[in-house]
Amino acid sequence: MTRRINAGYLAAALAAFVSASGHGLAQAPSKGADPAADYPNRSVRFIVGFPPAGTTDILARVVAQHLGERWGQTFVIDNRPGAGGNIGAELAARANPDGYTMMMTTAGVSGINPTLYRKLSWSPQNFEAVVAVGQTPNAFVVNASSPHRTLKEFIAAARANPGKLAFGAPGIGTTGHLSGELFKTMAGVDLTFAAFKGSAMVLSDLMTSSGIAMAIDNLPPYVPQIKSGKLRALAMGTPKRSSILPDVPTVEEAGLPGYLAYAWFGLITQRGTPRAVIDKVNAETNRLLALPGTQAKLADLSIEAMGGTPADFNRLIDAELKRWGEVVRKSGANAD
Repeated sequence: MTRRINAGYLAAALAAFVSASGHGLAQAPSKGADPAADYPNRSVRFIVGFPPAGTTDILARVVAQHLGERWGQTFVIDNRPGAGGNIGAELAARANPDGYTMMMTTAGVSGINPTLYRKLSWSPQNFEAVVAVGQTPNAFVVNASSPHRTLKEFIAAARANPGKLAFGAPGIGTTGHLSGELFKTMAGVDLTFAAFKGSAMVLSDLMTSSGIAMAIDNLPPYVPQIKSGKLRALAMGTPKRSSILPDVPTVEEAGLPGYLAYAWFGLITQRGTPRAVIDKVNAETNRLLALPGTQAKLADLSIEAMGGTPADFNRLIDAELKRWGEVVRKSGANAD
């Protein structure tokens, strides 16, 4: 399922890019005009701070494809991986506040990076929340040949071999990285962190028997290999088990009460973007997320549709900044 969906969105995005590449910039609307009346009247760019095929990229393509078909305009996915999503966020922050550049952000970018990085070229105050799109568990995954069959066994091995086992995640500051730091603190283990540029690279390394000992990452990219028996999921960071992998216990069930680490994704745009444009994108994205077909498609990827108002999303971002900021403080993690 993941391969089919990714291929479809990648093909659609490529076609969209080719179509958009010949267009110049349209003139700004005249003063007093309703900025949302003819929005969009040219191509719209969705910045993704991670490589193709990861959860952030998949969700960006789901929304972009729908909006493009609904409004008859091209929505171009612009992947700008690196620095835990900060490269994409910096680019998005510098864009004109007109609604023609948006970013599919993550819990890592908007909820963690502002406290993990002391010197950022962007700030949460540069952005307006548009809509929360989806959420998914963070999974603890090992190679099927790993001697660790449960999270308790992994913890025991890590305690017996401090600093010798490594966990991988897609970049510094992602929820996978901080989920690992929270895990280290709560389990009392010393693990080495291996940062990758994206989930596809974490997955590739994990598939080799000589790679990282464990991946801590968003669940969706790993589901096909887990179901095929090539990888083994040890635990989920959510309060309840995933309906996709109901036999996999939560981290709490595996012996760490109170552990919580999941990922969320949503659209943001530049502060100063007309409210009417934000509300228009919010309303149409909510309509997409309410469709049974969309919810079924996302559920197949172990993603739960979210939705809600821009204010709802702002509250989530503020709460996550506070929660993950505490994790950063207690763990001593930093990216400088």
